[in-house]
Amino acid sequence: MATNNEAVVEIAQIAGKFTSSIVLQADNKYIDVKSILGLFTTLVGSQSYELHVHGPDADEAKAAVSAAFAKHGLDVKIVAE
Repeated sequence: MATNNEAVVEIAQIAGKFTSSIVLQADNKYIDVKSILGLFTTLVGSQSYELHVHGPDADEAKAAVSAAFAKHGLDVKIVAE
């Protein structure tokens, strides 16, 4: 598993390619996945995350971002709205 720093930067960069809103829910916190600072403070505490994606390219965004999470050994569940 890569260091959290690598995971955070890669996930934020991938998320930034999409116009959709991509929000990570960890416990009771909601974090914009495009925010490196938000991810840094979130990806350390919780073990299980939920991903909320809305927008014109949501399907592609879900696939790309969840693949990035999986690559770094992070458990994320896509929430179907």
